[in-house]
Amino acid sequence: MNVDELVRDALREQAAELTAPGPGFADRVLAARRRRRTRRLVSVAAAATAVVAVAVGVPLLDTGKEEVRPAAVLDGNGVLAHPDQSPPRDLIAAGRSVLAAYYTAEPVARSDDRAVLTRTYWLLDPETGRYEKDDRWSFVAVAPGARTAAVLERELPARRIGILDLATGRVDRWIPVDRGVGGLAFSRDGGRLVATTYGEHPDLMERVKGSSGDEAWTPLFGAASSRTGFHVLDVADGRGSWSPVARRRDINGRQDFAFSRDGRLVYSQVIGGSDGLQRFHDLAGKEVAAPADERHLRSDVGARLSPDGSLAALGLTAEAKDKSWSAIRDPRTGEEVARVRGAQLLAWVDDRRLIAWERAPGAEEYRPRLVLVTIGSEKVVPLSGVREPDEAFDTVEWEPVFAERRA
Repeated sequence: MNVDELVRDALREQAAELTAPGPGFADRVLAARRRRRTRRLVSVAAAATAVVAVAVGVPLLDTGKEEVRPAAVLDGNGVLAHPDQSPPRDLIAAGRSVLAAYYTAEPVARSDDRAVLTRTYWLLDPETGRYEKDDRWSFVAVAPGARTAAVLERELPARRIGILDLATGRVDRWIPVDRGVGGLAFSRDGGRLVATTYGEHPDLMERVKGSSGDEAWTPLFGAASSRTGFHVLDVADGRGSWSPVARRRDINGRQDFAFSRDGRLVYSQVIGGSDGLQRFHDLAGKEVAAPADERHLRSDVGARLSPDGSLAALGLTAEAKDKSWSAIRDPRTGEEVARVRGAQLLAWVDDRRLIAWERAPGAEEYRPRLVLVTIGSEKVVPLSGVREPDEAFDTVEWEPVFAERRA
């Protein structure tokens, strides 16, 4: 039974039952950690002004009920939600997107002043529709269809890539590589992998101390990154080539590559004056201009282009009380054409709907949950329970990994 069959069975059952560091960096890091539980929203007046501005040339939001609370299945369009589960235990899916995995991460000390941010994954079993812990892997990328994953063993950089059958939990085969790999991403068709290479572990952290004596772990930045380039590999036979990429000072310690929409280029994030800056390279490693339909995208927004390529998901644009809005732009001109609810747009469900992190209502602190949002509507449909904030700055609460759902 595949993911789509699980969705269809669940729908039938529901129908039957009706149910870069500068001076003071350490102090800023430690202050951010202290603010985690008390993060305030921007003023209602300022955000209201921003929202009013949307009325010119932007689709109006409907005035229907703002929030719909589902049971386990929302409708007949293949939407499965578990708003009582955080982290989720059972399949969450909507339209073309499925929550294929999630992970947590925390520092594991290697010395007094060095640690490694270590991930633990929960992977979707496509036969049972449940998320199962699998602590064998340091990094997991899920292929379109959510039945296969590419995995790296615990010690990074890794010298081989496993192709994992998610239904059986077994590695079908290993792809050896001659340069150590720290990150993986599939092409849109699932036929190729881009494997980012590093000279040392990409998730190294250092201990920082603030002026008050408080301490925290923080990732390495800039010149400390050991990224060396990337492999492009055929998933079926493991063949491919490695391309070097020059060292940069404007990247994080981990700065993995991913394929462009058409698979002809790869891109990664760089750090600068604007959020989500990205640099593109051809498959030989040469830096090139961004494709016309991706030049206005942000590398830190997971949703990127809509399925038909006509819309671009951008970042947080406005906040008011316990609501957030993100921009939707024309990918070729960069012009804002709409705003949609959500603080962080993660994946497209179809050409009008997306999955996002959005704050839970009625709380001053930022307590996000996965939600389904629709362009042109204020409706917010919870898909998961609330992810509670963690007081520790240097840990990662459960972080979703989405994949395209296929028949």
